[in-house]
Parts: sequence; structure tokens; C-alpha cells
Amino acid sequence: MSLADKIFIQNCTDIINNGFWDKDLPVRPRWHDGTPAHTVKKFCIVNRYDLTKEFPILTLRRTAFKSAVDEILWIWQKKSNNIKDLNSHIWDSWADETGSIGKAYGYQLGVKHKYKEGEFDQVDRVLFDLKNNPSSRRIMTNIYTFEDLHEMNLYPCAYSMTFNVSGDTLNGILNQRSNDVAVANNWNVVQYSVLLMMLAQVSGLKVGELVHVIADAHIYDRHIPVVEKMMQNPQFEAPKLIINTDVKDFYKFTVDDFVLENYQYNKIEEKFEVAI
Repeated sequence: MSLADKIFIQNCTDIINNGFWDKDLPVRPRWHDGTPAHTVKKFCIVNRYDLTKEFPILTLRRTAFKSAVDEILWIWQKKSNNIKDLNSHIWDSWADETGSIGKAYGYQLGVKHKYKEGEFDQVDRVLFDLKNNPSSRRIMTNIYTFEDLHEMNLYPCAYSMTFNVSGDTLNGILNQRSNDVAVANNWNVVQYSVLLMMLAQVSGLKVGELVHVIADAHIYDRHIPVVEKMMQNPQFEAPKLIINTDVKDFYKFTVDDFVLENYQYNKIEEKFEVAI
């Protein structure tokens, strides 16, 4: 069994059996037919993934690996806020007529800030510190910029990464204010596992552990029947992730530099509608 499968089942079972329902509350999200999209949630779920043991991707159903990597490169490498730079349609509902999602996600990572060592954006500051000051307890990013929230078409869900080097090993904490568990939980885990591996490789470090902290972990009402069915699926061993070790520059990675070997998964016919 993939560890990602085990954690997913534990989280979903806990949320469905012990979570808090917001059915009696006014909610912002809507389904495409205009119906309020209600959820059952658990407060503060913390999951740990040891990336030295296996790559944490679901086998209960397919996680679209290439699209997940493409999006993390769009945010962290291209630092883009325009869907024209993205090779999927996952952000279409939040983009304006020009393709912009506002001052969100990649835009925030690309804003430069002044330090005593010079001027850096958030990604370049992380890269600088991992190479030049790995013992620092200040290696982090945060894209939840309050002064720009009114210009974001969607407030950041996964908003902060904290990096910590222990010896020659890079670990990371992903902080997420909100997580649509059925649709996006493993998607985010896959993305930030790949990100941690990329940063470790170009910094001459080994990859260690990804810790995923979710403040509001929820399952939407219309997702529950599919989730319950999915949890009964057979489980396979986790695949192996192969990264092109020739890449030494963070900005040289492409989607094709990441290959999953022996990725077995269950095919499910049902689609998870995304609440907007």
C-alpha cells in the first residue's frame, strides 16, 4: 500500500465520521448549478511524508502527475499569474479575460524584497539561503499578502513553505489554510514533494520529510459518495520518482525531467466537480 493511500483513507474516514458540517451556515462556494457547496471538515490535520522511503502519490485513483508538476513550475519557477503560461485548465474559473488571476500565487513569489545581501524575490532568497546559509531558521515563503488580497481572484490556499536543513537533509513544512481533500489533497502533496526534491538537488542536499499542515481539511457534500467508493479500491505500492540529476539550476527544470516508474492506480469513472 502507498503511504499516500493510507494517510488519505485515515483523513477521509476521520472527516466523514467525526467532522463538523456547515450545512446550517452561509457558505461562499457554489456548485456550477448555483447550489451552495457545503462541507464536512476537521480542524488542523497534520500529515508527514518521509520522501526517503517513497513518493507519496495516490493509487486509489490517478493523480495527474504531469499537470501537478506543471502547475508547481508555473507558480515557483515561472512565477506567473496568467493561465496562458499554464498547460492545463485548472485555473480557468478564476481567470479574467486576459488570463490573469490577479496578484496571486506566482505573482507574489516574484515580488522582489530588499535584504542586506541584496534584492531577491522569495524563491531566489530561498535558493540563496539553502546554498549560503543552510543553518538559518528563516528560510521560508509566504504568499498571503494582506495588502494585495483585494486584487487576488482567489485567496491562496497553500500559502506558506518553511524550509529547514538538518545536516545535509532538506525538510519542508507546507501550510495550507484550506484544502479540498477529495480534489486537491494529494495533488498538493505531490507538487510540494517534487518542489522539495528540486530544491534539494540544486542546493547539493538530500531530500527528507514533507510535513503538510491543513487548517481546514474538508470534503464537499457531493464528493462523499465517490470518496467512500474510492476508499474501497485495491491499493498498490507507490511508484518510484526519477528526476533528471543533470539539472543543477532550479530554473532549468521542465516537466519532462520527472518520470514516474511503475505507477499503478485505479481508474474511476466518477468526476469530482470543483466548487467555485
